[in-house]
Amino acid sequence: MPTIKAVMTPFPYSVDAAQPVTAARALMQEHQIGHLPVTRDGELAGIVAERDIRLLLGANPAASDGGQTAVTEAMARDSYIVDMDTRLDEVLNHMAAHHLSSAIVTRRGKLVGVFTVTDACRHFAEHLQEQVRRSGGDDAA
Repeated sequence: MPTIKAVMTPFPYSVDAAQPVTAARALMQEHQIGHLPVTRDGELAGIVAERDIRLLLGANPAASDGGQTAVTEAMARDSYIVDMDTRLDEVLNHMAAHHLSSAIVTRRGKLVGVFTVTDACRHFAEHLQEQVRRSGGDDAA
């Protein structure tokens, strides 16, 4: 059984909790990502998702005071954190059971990666493609 380190996104971007949510959103848009681990004084503090920012800023971010709102107001503090050697099936089962879209991956308590539903879909697609390749095609029996 593979571990989460085999499928996580390593060396993720992160944002400081004191930064404005607009800075987090800009970083997400620049790198086309939907989740950012959040740090405070160099320590892991949580995670913020694009959805969290949209909910905080409302339908019209330009009309809100997002430039003054800190990431700490939008982030999830009770993030799902796993060690990089945790089995992938355990992480997937936990995420499914708790309706989670991401997991923060650590090594000795330090941020080393992030795993999202997008990563899970990508890995599953690769797995299916490999199965088809091994079977010699995708014709139905």
